[in-house]
Amino acid sequence: MKNFKVAILGCGTVGGGTAKILRSREAGYFAAPGIKLELARILDKFPDAASARHGLPRELFAGAGAELSAEALEAETRAILDDPSIDLVVETIGGTSEGLLATMLAVLGAGKHLVTANKAMLAAHNGRIFAAAAENSRAVGFEAAVCGAIPVIKGINECMTGDEITSVSGIMNGTSNYILSNMTRKGLSFAEALKGAQAKGYAEADPTLDINGGDAGHKLLILLKIVFGIEAKVGDFPVLGIDAITADDTGFAREVGAVIKLICHARRENEGVYATVRPMLVREGNVLSDIDGATNAVSLTGANSRGNVFIGQGAGSLETGSAIVSDIVFIARYGRDAMREYPAGGIPLLDFDGHEMPYAVIFDTEDVPGVTGIVTTAIGAEAINIDTVSHNLRAEDTPGALWAITTKPCTMAQIKRAVDSVKRSTPRAFLAEPKIIPILH
Repeated sequence: MKNFKVAILGCGTVGGGTAKILRSREAGYFAAPGIKLELARILDKFPDAASARHGLPRELFAGAGAELSAEALEAETRAILDDPSIDLVVETIGGTSEGLLATMLAVLGAGKHLVTANKAMLAAHNGRIFAAAAENSRAVGFEAAVCGAIPVIKGINECMTGDEITSVSGIMNGTSNYILSNMTRKGLSFAEALKGAQAKGYAEADPTLDINGGDAGHKLLILLKIVFGIEAKVGDFPVLGIDAITADDTGFAREVGAVIKLICHARRENEGVYATVRPMLVREGNVLSDIDGATNAVSLTGANSRGNVFIGQGAGSLETGSAIVSDIVFIARYGRDAMREYPAGGIPLLDFDGHEMPYAVIFDTEDVPGVTGIVTTAIGAEAINIDTVSHNLRAEDTPGALWAITTKPCTMAQIKRAVDSVKRSTPRAFLAEPKIIPILH
């Protein structure tokens, strides 16, 4: 009987959940016939607190005392790397520091497999990490980095290998989805919904990465690599958050039979890929329109299999820990063969302004005769077919007119040209910049 030994670096929410799952099933946790998993070591800066918080034996933790110094952490990390009996290291420290990257590369360099939930690090440095794994004939597991407990990575790597994925669309940030769900259902303002999300523990005290689209953008960067082989980086495609969405916007969406969701979207067309993270209107009938609260969902379209949807919990201690443990089991079972080789480059990212989709455009204009005609005439001049025109969404005693249109499929570039035309012909027509929101097919 071989014990497949695991060490964990970082015992916060995710690391603690992983350790608890491993401990709870350690007595009978067989990765394969003759291979048994064993949690051998945990390294955390505050070992006493982590032990108490997660109900884990203190003797599992490296180091002495309530808090380890930087020197002690470095020494204990080196001891784990130098221990030939440890087969795999789980990284749940988080962050993108050069020091942490060096540690992750050192894990692979020491001949150990690596499992991580660190989406930001993988988004920034997946090329270096995957290259180090190949050089050392080791595997990297990162299921937990994209939508927590949902088996998106294994679904792509294992279940869709007989197909060509043509598009990825999904709700990949639970905090933003919780906020938008409450704005839709309860008519709350963004600020009110954010406060409620923080009270429930879904949003951090500093929710920036969740509400500005950054967290979802990291996940889409990883998916662009494993689905299309694109070596993208932050800034290579547009990322917009939800902080500019208002109760008026969610009300208009309801009026046209849709809801607003923060969507990660990538679609291959004409030898290139359009990619973006931004709020979109999702029509009723699309399964993503029914995904409420902090739930995540990812829709994959294959050339042969057509639609496949993965739904589940995108965060949480035990939820994300379960994805990490699934990677550990898979690697213990198959070793280096658990790592898929991803194609390198070759497919360009296309300017999203050229992506043809239906759009909603919300206008805040002077409430004067003829302004609607001026705007719609400019839109028609760009060969855009208008689908619907709303009534004035603003109360009668409020200055200006807030109204919206939906279009048949067109490009954002066409809409922007129409808006610029109105600005030139009637400079005071718009009281605010129009909001251009794609409508997900």
